[in-house]
Amino acid sequence: MKRKITAALVEWKQRKSRKPLLVNGSRQIGKTHSINEFGRTYFSDVVYINLETNPVIRTVFEGNIEPSSLIPLLESHTDKRIIAGETLLFLDEIQASERALLSLKYFCEWAPQYHVAAAGSLLGVAVNREKYSFPVGKVDELNMYPLDFEEFLWAFEKNKLAEEIRNCFFGGLQPLPQTLHQLALEMYNYYCIIGGMPAVISDFLEHNSFLTIKNPQTFILNEYIADMAKYATHATAVKIRSCYNSIPTQLAKENKKFQYKVVQKGGTASIFGEAIEWLQCAGIVLKCQRIEQALIPIKAYQDFSDFKLYMSDVGMLTTHSGLPAQMLLTSIETNNTFMGAIAENFVAQTLESKSIPLFYWKSEDTAEIDFVIQNEGFVIPVEVKKGLRTRSGSMALFAKKYRPPYAIRISQKNFGFENDIKAVPFYAVHCI
Repeated sequence: MKRKITAALVEWKQRKSRKPLLVNGSRQIGKTHSINEFGRTYFSDVVYINLETNPVIRTVFEGNIEPSSLIPLLESHTDKRIIAGETLLFLDEIQASERALLSLKYFCEWAPQYHVAAAGSLLGVAVNREKYSFPVGKVDELNMYPLDFEEFLWAFEKNKLAEEIRNCFFGGLQPLPQTLHQLALEMYNYYCIIGGMPAVISDFLEHNSFLTIKNPQTFILNEYIADMAKYATHATAVKIRSCYNSIPTQLAKENKKFQYKVVQKGGTASIFGEAIEWLQCAGIVLKCQRIEQALIPIKAYQDFSDFKLYMSDVGMLTTHSGLPAQMLLTSIETNNTFMGAIAENFVAQTLESKSIPLFYWKSEDTAEIDFVIQNEGFVIPVEVKKGLRTRSGSMALFAKKYRPPYAIRISQKNFGFENDIKAVPFYAVHCI
């Protein structure tokens, strides 16, 4: 599958001030495949080492981790030469060895001529360190996410449709031809069911069935549960699972603010705060913080006690909630509030993949804007409407109070620009 991270990997390879690379991301998003493909395409050879499945090689890192000592030992274990400038040394599942992570510091300081890339569980890298600190400032980092909608279209060989969407967005929001508009919305509905996990997409492409994808989706969800037991104490793991299981219920509410009492009667931040942080570190959830004032800089006006939680992949949310696929495939609008949650989750996931911080605005009364974006000295309101009905008093109130140069409304409607509101269909959110 064509991934956007490949361009960033190529840029890293060519960088003169290159450091060892650490690719961060949650489980099952395609880190291993993407880096191996990059290595096979842009290097003479790849020396791949999985530190989780190969305990013998892990012992190599328990000794001298200076590159001059490591390189010969790794060559011996893999029976492959590691040649500076020609070989990509790929340390996968690096969270399984603290000293392997530490070794990146010495590759940076003493052997920068080697191309060293590492990947691992985002959670493991963040918390699985007992003796050694993270090599701050000694590694280049890239964040990787599930396939976004444009990559999803590429996987389905709809490159021309992806190109037309970009042309319409960047060409003055000219409407997409109606037949293409309907096709793009259909693919968006597919994405909300399948999601952006490579294994799930591959399964659908092979079997063309929304039934068979439940197997890889359930496998990934079970891996999340397994990590809870692996990286947390039993008591903490119970709290993590409770918060995780409450996400569909939290998003089904009209007021989607995360409420600890929904997790457990009498629940508080002191009880479940650590569990929320764990889910964030694992890359399982995305946190959207409320801002009290829509002023620059946004981060200065956060209300840390008020936030929404979305799942990092909308397909995982659909599966986790048990929402029937046919509800997303029908073109009939319903009053089901959870359909709105699916739409918001899709937007949150897409913004996150573009490294746009997630914030929302809520007035002292009931007015609320789903997302706000800081852009060149302005705070831009972004409202999400699940269907074709797009009237909103909150947007008008926000515009009157803060006077942004324009607003963005995301819905099933085609592109357009009227009354200072940019109409952006769901299938073009990745262009924002």
